[in-house]
Amino acid sequence: MIVCRHVNKSYPGGYTALHDIHFELPQGKMAFLTGHSGAGKSTLLKLLALIERSTRGQIIVNGCDLAKLSDHQLPYFRRGIGVIFQDHRLLMDRTVFDNVALPLVIAGYSHIDIKKRVQAALDKVGLLKQAQRFPIAISGGEQQRVGIARAIVNKPTVLLADEPTGNLDPEISADVMNLFADFNQVGVTVLVASHNFTLIERMPYPVIRLEKGRMQQARQEQ
Repeated sequence: MIVCRHVNKSYPGGYTALHDIHFELPQGKMAFLTGHSGAGKSTLLKLLALIERSTRGQIIVNGCDLAKLSDHQLPYFRRGIGVIFQDHRLLMDRTVFDNVALPLVIAGYSHIDIKKRVQAALDKVGLLKQAQRFPIAISGGEQQRVGIARAIVNKPTVLLADEPTGNLDPEISADVMNLFADFNQVGVTVLVASHNFTLIERMPYPVIRLEKGRMQQARQEQ
């Protein structure tokens, strides 16, 4: 579940990136967050993942009021969400397996559990055979899939994706979006930020549209 109530985000110097954002994404639903570059999509996702904190308003994710979470509670909160970045943010000196395993290593899982979970995540994104390769040796689309596997390896209940198809060709972009739909089908709450309007129009999910940090009319579920 994601709830935003009159959320604002301002930065030093007076720049306001988000103005009065107000919406609710129920548990187990999927939606797109769209708008042109600079509309505020990435900023909103950072607030939802508590990479940054809002200036005003209330944000609730997985039943947690984010304004009430202390810094030492953040690691526990983030275990319940998966975040996928456009630039992958992979460790190029680690194998695909090690990149996906990193959240589990940090969380203190056993070697047996790590192996099982990583293999399951890589299998889900079609990269099980690439486990021992390094990111530099695989394609950009495959690197994005590694990022997705890393985001889901903890079995999160909320998945946030920031322009996950921004640098991919149309066919691979459609495959990636279908992966998110698959995760949603098993009960994961999914919010995907994207300016790929053509692809979004083909998919029957609600659309939250931002323009210069303000919400515009949203498209309801088809």
